[in-house]
Amino acid sequence: MSSWEDGWTIYVWLIAGALIVLAAMYWIRWAAKHDQFDEDIKYVVFDESDKDKMSPEEFKKAMEVNKAQEELREHYLEQERIERNASKN
Repeated sequence: MSSWEDGWTIYVWLIAGALIVLAAMYWIRWAAKHDQFDEDIKYVVFDESDKDKMSPEEFKKAMEVNKAQEELREHYLEQERIERNASKN
């Protein structure tokens, strides 16, 4: 280490920065594969009791998004059950 003089710390920072960029790319890829970038997620908080607070178009969209989210949830739960059963056997 002493033969590197004073300029060696830049390489530590470059390696650390590269690792951070790689980790960010991995997690963004993971999020994209697991439906984490859903722009309609704002509608999930609404239910039937919010009908009077929304326009008819927004309410219809909210109910469609809720239905789609429930179907997606069931899909992932079924997938998880299959994987769990496969690992037990």
